[in-house]
Amino acid sequence: MCVLGMYRQLGKPLLFSAMKLFVLLFLFTISPLTLFSQTSNLGNWIIYFGNKQIDNKWNWHHEVQYRNYNAIGDLEQLLLRTGFGYNLSENNNNLLLGYGYVLSENYLDGTDMKQSIKEHRVYQQFITKQRFSRVALQHRYRFEQRWVESDFKLRFRYFLALNVALSNKTLVDKTLYLSAYNEVFLNTKNTVFDRNRLYGGLGYKFNKLIRVEVGYMNQFFSQGSRDQINLVSFLSF
Repeated sequence: MCVLGMYRQLGKPLLFSAMKLFVLLFLFTISPLTLFSQTSNLGNWIIYFGNKQIDNKWNWHHEVQYRNYNAIGDLEQLLLRTGFGYNLSENNNNLLLGYGYVLSENYLDGTDMKQSIKEHRVYQQFITKQRFSRVALQHRYRFEQRWVESDFKLRFRYFLALNVALSNKTLVDKTLYLSAYNEVFLNTKNTVFDRNRLYGGLGYKFNKLIRVEVGYMNQFFSQGSRDQINLVSFLSF
């Protein structure tokens, strides 16, 4: 029996099991386990994405990302980002101009001391979307101008994401779905490769306004890597 056929037969029990999985993963990520000390490679990101459709052309994007070295309480980075977008075509192509503020708390090598670094960003991005039956694709091209303390930097980012509907034929209300993305970051000088993010997760779309995801992400740097558990909420209004 194919996987999709199994989902059709399981129906509500599958959704109930998925929601139990969400609860277990949530409790796991917020529990103050000693396993997640500052020396651990596993951290936690709590993320909120909001989008306000002003009219059929303009939208307001806003987001908050609270990134921890451990489960919660040991701040790695606080990111606040906003911007105004313009739809070139309905729900498919969007141009956006935005601003971001980033506060990073970096541990000094070999110590328990932290150094605070503030960053301001201006960015331009283009998002295009496609849909193929159960699969929704998104491409995002972003160019950032970054003021990191006294340094000025430029960076290009390419983001490819897909969502695959599981409990329904498309991503309609009350749909369980798989989520995955890959994003590459490229600098314009010095070391060109900055990082790569690879993510996989499980999501649930409650309605056209709200959906949530729980997932695992690995960041690959030019030297080393880092793992995160991600708790993500999306609100459209």
